[in-house]
Order: sequence, then structure tokens, then C-alpha cells
Amino acid sequence: QVQLVESGGGSVQAGGSVRLSCAASYSGHRRFCMGWFRQVAGKEREGVAAIDDDGDTSYADSVKGRFTISQDYTKTILYLQMNSLKPEDTAMYYCAAQGGGGVGFDGDMLETTDYSYWGQGTQVTVSS
Repeated sequence: QVQLVESGGGSVQAGGSVRLSCAASYSGHRRFCMGWFRQVAGKEREGVAAIDDDGDTSYADSVKGRFTISQDYTKTILYLQMNSLKPEDTAMYYCAAQGGGGVGFDGDMLETTDYSYWGQGTQVTVSS
């Protein structure tokens, strides 16, 4: 069983920065791939960034060079550092986890179907 709780969302002006966190709790030790997704009302959820247990990462083209995904050394807290934010980054951001899975080996791990566990989401609003 995996539980994910996101935090850190809020409102920011364009050009600003926000750091999202996702606290993960697991029963039993497993290797996990973790990801960040976002969704705007009426649109499909889209992958933003992923990191596997070896630290390999992938990013959506729309956020490359602006967002950074990372984990703490215990691998129980996932981060998404978002810089140079744009109004089009406004969305509900979700944390996701999947047992096993490897960035590169299993693709970029940016598809919703790659993940079995999801958090409740945290809203990020970027104003122009």
C-alpha cells in the first residue's frame, strides 16, 4: 500500500518559483518510480516529470530547463522545483508512484497509465 500527500501549491506571479513536495509512505520496501502530473479542468492529465529509484529523470518538453524533480535521501519525499513559471503552468499538480519502473527502460514514465498510486493534488496558480 502506498499513500501520497502533496503540499506546497499556491498562487504566484509569472516568472516566480514554487516548490511542491510529496510525502510518500510505503508498506514494505520496494523500488519505486515517482512522477509529477498536472491537470487543468476539462483537459487530460499530463506528465510533467519522473524520477526512478536510480535517480534517472525525464521531463515534458514544456517544462525542460524550468522544472527539476528530486527526492530526499530517504526517497520518501518527492520534490518538484518550478522556476520561471508561466500562466500556462496553472493546474492541479499530482504526485504518482509505481512499484518498479525505470526511466528509459520503461519509457519516459510520463503516462498516467504508468502509475498505480496517486495523491489528491495541490493547486498551482500563476498570474500574469
